[in-house]
Amino acid sequence: MDMNQYLSMFIDESNDHLQSLNDNMLQLEGNPEDLSIVQVIFRSAHTLKGMAATMGFEDLASLTHKMENVLDLVRNEKLKMKDYIFDTLFKSLDALETMVQDITGGGEGKADVSAIVASLQAIESGEWTGGESPAAAETSKPVESISSAVDLDEFQYSVLDQSIAEGHRVFYIDVLVSEDSQLKGVRAYMVFDLLERSGEVVKSFPTVQDIEQEKFERSFSLYYITTKEAQELEKSILSISEIESAKVIQLDQETLQQMTNQAAAAVEAETVAIATAVSQEVAPAVKTEQKPAAKPAAPAKQAAAPSRTIRVDIERLDVLMNLFSELLIDRSRLEQLASETGNNDLSDTVAHLSRVSSDLQNIVLKLRMVPVDTVFNRFPRMIRDLAKTLDKKIDLVITGAETELDRTVIDEIGDPLVHLLRNAVDHGVESIAERIAAGKPEMGTVNLRAFHSGNHVFIEIEDDGKGIYREKLLQTAIKRGVVTEEQGAKMSDDEVNQLLFAPGFSTADKISDISGRGVGLDVVKSKITSLGGNVTIHSTPGKGTNFSVQLPLTLSIIAAMLVRVGSEKYAIPLSSIVETAIVQREQVRNIHGNKMITFRESLIPYLSLNEVFGVPDFNDEDESETEIVVIRKGDRLAAVSVEEFIGQSEIVLKSMGSYLPSIEGISGATILGDGQVALIVDPNAFIK
Repeated sequence: MDMNQYLSMFIDESNDHLQSLNDNMLQLEGNPEDLSIVQVIFRSAHTLKGMAATMGFEDLASLTHKMENVLDLVRNEKLKMKDYIFDTLFKSLDALETMVQDITGGGEGKADVSAIVASLQAIESGEWTGGESPAAAETSKPVESISSAVDLDEFQYSVLDQSIAEGHRVFYIDVLVSEDSQLKGVRAYMVFDLLERSGEVVKSFPTVQDIEQEKFERSFSLYYITTKEAQELEKSILSISEIESAKVIQLDQETLQQMTNQAAAAVEAETVAIATAVSQEVAPAVKTEQKPAAKPAAPAKQAAAPSRTIRVDIERLDVLMNLFSELLIDRSRLEQLASETGNNDLSDTVAHLSRVSSDLQNIVLKLRMVPVDTVFNRFPRMIRDLAKTLDKKIDLVITGAETELDRTVIDEIGDPLVHLLRNAVDHGVESIAERIAAGKPEMGTVNLRAFHSGNHVFIEIEDDGKGIYREKLLQTAIKRGVVTEEQGAKMSDDEVNQLLFAPGFSTADKISDISGRGVGLDVVKSKITSLGGNVTIHSTPGKGTNFSVQLPLTLSIIAAMLVRVGSEKYAIPLSSIVETAIVQREQVRNIHGNKMITFRESLIPYLSLNEVFGVPDFNDEDESETEIVVIRKGDRLAAVSVEEFIGQSEIVLKSMGSYLPSIEGISGATILGDGQVALIVDPNAFIK
């Protein structure tokens, strides 16, 4: 049976189950006595195991089976959930996610999970009740007693054996990196670099590639040929920062043979154990999953009613949107022709077509709308891990997860939100000791909110931490040459806060690998700006900080005001327009070289579209009165002069493509009903 046709379904359903497992594990961690949650987790793990076995991904199935054994003990009240069990199960989920990602990339879903399996087996047998994990304890034993010594092939064994015969020293070296090391791969590289200066590394475990990518717990082992003494090597390795221990054992031909036999026996035993487990536990699952009544893609919670949803490839929705875009252009053309001809029958038909197409438009747009929950649901686990790493207590409160955004925006907004959240946890919320000293509760709170406002969606990340102090921010900015002292003295608090978005700017006293408030925030802002959005900061020293991200509801079809300047037509998004007006020419004032007008008892900048885009056949200075469009970016306003208002219209956004370079002030183009092309103005570019 060809399983490739089911691969896409397997990947989608596996990701759903992994997300469900993560979510329910977090719930269980908050209420470890609730066995109903354990039942849900167990069913999800069981379904995932059966799916993996059916598809032939035995490594994934066997690891899930080990998790299932532990969960079975918990749900039958033979085992109580403890912190070390939660940590091990979360590591298992991380390994499963890595396997599924490998399968998604065309791999076979394999990963080295021996340490996790050892921990799960120890939990299941009752041999581990907390403290140092079995895997770590095993690697810290003397090398002579390690049964899982590095396995050698015939060539590697012969090289070591011959080296001993020729009088060289052959060592088995076991290195343990400090538990609080933030750069395990770098420390391991330094050890290899040191050893290779005076000898040759024949074999390592894990592989050098895995070690470089930090795919190991804390220890690694290797066979090494050199002329140096064991004590000298051990001393050199321990001189490297963050190396906790280094055991250097010299081998003769007899001990080399003995260790090689032990390694081979261990590999064979593990292979037999996995094969037995798979044959005993996975085979029934295969039969079950092949029954028509039990789909491999069954969700964790079986609903009584049949599923009323289907999965649709996003590319098909893109094609549908493009086809509807063409239909919308033709609709505008028909409306124009019906108006020109004056035929009542044609006008009635076109009016009905317009109503139907408007309903169709709403449906097409809703098909592309995705709840922000698809992005938010990965954050609780991330915050949980960060809090444990930083030894902080964090409560992540999510509201408005049902708020919908266009799929295009959803795909791009995840990374900026991750960075803002990591900053809030790392440098926003204080340590437990600092919070107690400040009279705050030990538990810090990070609020993640999403809500609609007009044609925009706002996503806010707010912490109750120490906030941003203006003077500290200014001093850092002046020190780094971002602003001068004179400029800083004239800046408002909001303008000072915006300095956080300067490239490479940071207020962190100590930069960590997790984040530094300001490091990378320029990238966050540029990404949000590229989506047509904006980000603002509000902070109260001592009480907390709020990052507010404003995003357009959709990037496909928007409502716009069509205007004419000379022989050219432009579209200005309605979401950026405050109002339209007519001003007399004498109302335009020149202040310090900048044109300004009075609007609602305040001065705002005045811009001329014909000057910005160089329209040759119109000059607003020749007009006695000028039509203006007042545009908004955040809380700042500006007035843009045009020659004539054409009217409001729904337009389809078309990319400028690769034929034209990026033009400041233009976000794209649209095709009007008469076939003309109108450029879409980007108001954000006019308000600095």
